[in-house]
Amino acid sequence: MNLDRRRFLGASALAVPMLAGGSAVAGAQPETAHPGRVLTGAEQLAAQGWRPLQGRKLGVLSNPTGVLLNGDHIVDSMVAAGVKPVAAFGPEHGFRGSAQAGGSEGDYTDPRTGVPVYDAYGVDATKLASLFTKAGVDTVVFDIADVGARFYTYIWSLYTAMVAAAQVKAAFVVLDRPNPLGGRAAGPVLDPKFASGIGRQPIAQQHGMTVGELARFFAGEFLPGEGVKLDVVQVRGWQRDTLFAQTGLNWVLPSPNMPTPDTALVYPGTGMFEGTVFSEGRGTTRPFEIIGAPGLDWRWREKLEDLALPGARFRETYFVPTFSKFVNQTCGGVQLSVRDPRAFDAIRTAVAMLVTAKALHPEVFAWRPDNYIDKLSGSDRLRTMVDAGAGVDEVTGAWRAELAEFERRRRHYLLYR
Repeated sequence: MNLDRRRFLGASALAVPMLAGGSAVAGAQPETAHPGRVLTGAEQLAAQGWRPLQGRKLGVLSNPTGVLLNGDHIVDSMVAAGVKPVAAFGPEHGFRGSAQAGGSEGDYTDPRTGVPVYDAYGVDATKLASLFTKAGVDTVVFDIADVGARFYTYIWSLYTAMVAAAQVKAAFVVLDRPNPLGGRAAGPVLDPKFASGIGRQPIAQQHGMTVGELARFFAGEFLPGEGVKLDVVQVRGWQRDTLFAQTGLNWVLPSPNMPTPDTALVYPGTGMFEGTVFSEGRGTTRPFEIIGAPGLDWRWREKLEDLALPGARFRETYFVPTFSKFVNQTCGGVQLSVRDPRAFDAIRTAVAMLVTAKALHPEVFAWRPDNYIDKLSGSDRLRTMVDAGAGVDEVTGAWRAELAEFERRRRHYLLYR
């Protein structure tokens, strides 16, 4: 693992006292959590007037979730403090977050700050490195809130940016934020043969790590020879069993179809319905909680309730999507609610939904013709097992060993108790 912290801090001029808000020192323990006193990495540097980053040529990879408790975006706060980045970089949905799924905002000059903004969505590391060079970046700052699922693209923007930063020998600073799902890992681990833009490296479908921990994991496991000069400004007051509702932080939509923390709780599971012909609730006010299709009836909800899935409750529902699948068509289906987040397993619940939907409505249920489900679940195993009639326990038991191995490997990189 090529993480020589003293060499990095000496080269980058980010001294330990300046990052005392929670730098990722090996073996360091964050302070005890206090309800309502969770402080993000960004909040701590903002309280210092961003002085730890003064004099650096900053390239900030962020979106609307890079926000402070007072509502200011970090780039706006930096500029107001006289620490103006040389560039900002927008992931999927864009730097200011105006684009829908699969979209971005392009290159432009931010009208509020005058900072040049570059479109970083979908670019590879070589292209991103060229953008860093064009902008004159010597330090990349990452501050984007993740939702804890492997197929949410922001963590792969993080990965690509780390590779690109190493190519241009730029320092890399992650301003850490809590994982809204807590620290529990779940689900299958990606088979590298199925790597894509929604899963570039083998991690679990619900990884149970903060972006700072993921950055450490990426550097140590996948980029050990790349010379990544990484520092993480840790969250204060957060522990691994803390869900978002307990943090005292404001929920800012990480993307247009992630409106609430409730959405995030179900997303690592019901996000798999994007790989089916069913609507995953886009075009409704409760995406990923409402799932269905034309021709479905009450039997699906009754079967799911009979399974008594821990922490889950289902309501029969009918809806008409305003965009995405089945626009202006009446769909039947279910609304999934989480009644006990501690007991709820999003991925097991979604597997049960897939298995029962195929069994009850074989004339309606189908995978997307491009087998996108394989990219979402990380291999063709889920699809082939469900098609073969496997039950929920058989499907979820198939990844038990690889999940245990992932948990063992990630342990060294965790920063929070």
